[in-house]
Formats: sequence, structure tokens, C-alpha cells
Amino acid sequence: MTSTDERRGQRQHRPATARRLRIAVLLKTNSGGAWILPQVEAMRERGHQVFVVLPPGEGRLTTELRRRRFEVVECPVPVRPGPSMLLGFWRLRRLMRRLRPDVLQYHLIASAYLARLATIGLPLRRVHTVAGPLYLDSPLIRAAERVMWRLDDVIVCGCANASERYAALGCPPRRRAVATYGVDTGAFDPTGTGPDERAAARAELGIPPDAFLAVMVAYVYPPKRLVYRGRGIKGHDVLLEAWRTFRRRHPRAHLLLVGGGWTAPGEAHRRELIERFHVADDPSITWLETVPDVRPCYQAADVSVSPSLSESHGAAVEAGAMAVPSIVSDAGGLPETVDERSGWVVPRDDPAALVAALTSAHAEFTAGTLGSRGQAARRRMVDLFDNRRTARQVTEVCEQVAAVARPR
Repeated sequence: MTSTDERRGQRQHRPATARRLRIAVLLKTNSGGAWILPQVEAMRERGHQVFVVLPPGEGRLTTELRRRRFEVVECPVPVRPGPSMLLGFWRLRRLMRRLRPDVLQYHLIASAYLARLATIGLPLRRVHTVAGPLYLDSPLIRAAERVMWRLDDVIVCGCANASERYAALGCPPRRRAVATYGVDTGAFDPTGTGPDERAAARAELGIPPDAFLAVMVAYVYPPKRLVYRGRGIKGHDVLLEAWRTFRRRHPRAHLLLVGGGWTAPGEAHRRELIERFHVADDPSITWLETVPDVRPCYQAADVSVSPSLSESHGAAVEAGAMAVPSIVSDAGGLPETVDERSGWVVPRDDPAALVAALTSAHAEFTAGTLGSRGQAARRRMVDLFDNRRTARQVTEVCEQVAAVARPR
């Protein structure tokens, strides 16, 4: 089915009772957050009018939304806390009165606190969409959320783990749907990736054609103040520690890291990791800050590694869609991305367990059986993590919450 036919089919399946809604989507970033794009597209395809409220200035997300002809509205609340914050809250409340949304959807916890407090008493429905459960690792924020989630009409959890954690805070099932951010399984598709394409991808990356290649795709985030103090949440340090041992046993193995530092503090942390683990002196490690297209990295890879301390689904869904099996930690929603046929789950922050999983993957690589895990990973992504289907789920949640009185 073509994309035009697919959009037409989605309109045809719109419930007859669903009215055209005004939906405002709020984020506290105008650069990241590209995962909202399938969702706002799905909302528009169902006939709803969508406003996206972002911080002022240019950013990748702002540019892409405008290219797709979405209305982008400047958020009047300062990005950084300060004396003007209270005035910003009042201006955001006034903005919501002007936009008159039926539903206000917000992503990321900072946006959630803004939206909840600035719209108390306004005649709209609030949908909190949870990208990842990291903030719930903080005892302070978890205590606040035990009260604050009650201002949300519905929480759309990006992974089952987040839903379970809100359940522990007292949120009933009817107010915590699960809809993953997922992956575009059409764009991330291994079809046409054969030996020639794999060899070309490796040649471009400078990877030996016969090497066992592990890939980790993730930005390097700076250490957080409230959780995992002094540690980057993506687990780069865990993998680099494990790689020292694994590489001694398997000298033909290569590690490809893709991702620079997120903001200047993130880049400073990346530089500290490079120095601490002597990455510049290790010929078995290639670290790329950025690539124009990450898919050739997956074409070249034998296994993907996501050793995060906290995560929703991360790069494992992209890797799986490209038929690359994954080794994931047991953090957050990562275990949801694999099963016993498509990958491995290891305890977080456990380099020895990661070495064991890499050794198992290498043994299957040597035996020529690792590809079957990749095919199982691809099937799992198509069945469970296609972002077009899950975007429609989010739209349906907005429609349902707008159609009923707010639960008490």
C-alpha cells in the first residue's frame, strides 16, 4: 500500500463519532524529540488540528515541523528556571486560553510540570506522554509524581515498565495506556542488504570485512544530579570496561560507537570517557560523533549493545528493525525489545555479564547462526514496535479522553 493509500485508509477507519479536535502538543526542546513526528502526523491524518508548542528559536524539530506544514507556537516559559518563570506560567496559561485546545499533550517531565500547573481549571484534557522512566529513578521526583500524576487525565507510557512504575504510585489501569514511540520499520528495513552492501558499509567505516562488529548508537548524556550521580545514563562506561576483557579474548573484534555528547557537558563527559578508557590508543574502537544516516552502521554490524542504566527502548528498536540482534541491560523498557530468540538481557552496570553476552554472540557469529536472531528481531519490531501503528494508538487515546468526562 502506498503512503497516500495508507493515509486514506486511516481516514476511512476514523470512528464516526470522533469529532475534529484541537490538540496542542508541548515539549521543552526544539532540537530533540523527533519521535513526536509520527504522532502529530497521525493526529492530522485523523482530521484533527494540531499546534506544537516549542521553545523559541530555530532547532531541528522546529524546522522539520514547519517543513511538514505544522503550526509551531513559541512557548512563553523560559527554558531555564529563574525569576521570569512565574510570568512564563501566566503567559502559557493565556496561550492555552487563546489556542483553546480540547487536548493538551505533553512530553518530557519538565513539560509535564509546566502543563499541569499552568492549566489547572482550564476546560481541556491533559495527556502526559512518557518518553522514558529515568525521572522515576529519582526518589524526590517519584514522591512528587505520587501526587502530580492525578492532574493528568491519561498517562501514555512509552514502555510497559513506565506503566508498572505509575501503577506503584497508585495510578489505575484506565489512566495509564501503553504506546511505544517505536521505530519506522519502513525506513529501517534490511531488505536489499546483502554481502555487497555490508562490505561497502564496512569499507566506508574502515571496519575489517571479517571482524565481529558490535555497535552502540547513543548520545553521551552528562551525568545527572538527581540520579546515578556522576554516571552517564547510557552506560558507555560499562561497555568500555567490558570491551577491555572481551577484546583480549577476541582480537578480531571491533567496537563501533556512534554518538557525540548531548550539549557541551555531554561532550565533556565523552572526552573524559575517551581519556579514561584510552580509546584513542585502541585500534579496535571507532567512535563517531555523528553520521548522516545511521542505517549503514547497522548494515555493517553483527550485534547492537544497549547497556543503559535507565532507558525506554532506545536504539534496540532501530537495530532490530534492521535485523541486528541486541544485547540490552535490564533497565526500564529495554527487556521488552528482545526475547530469547532475538537477543540477550544482562543485569545493568555489570561488565562481566556483558562480556558473557558478547562472548555468546561471538560464538554464534563464528558458527554462522547469529543471522537467525537478526531475523527474529526484525519480526518482533514489525509486530510490536512499528511507530505508525503506535502513533495511531496515541491519537485514539486523545480522542477517547476528549469524549468523556474527566475521571476522578
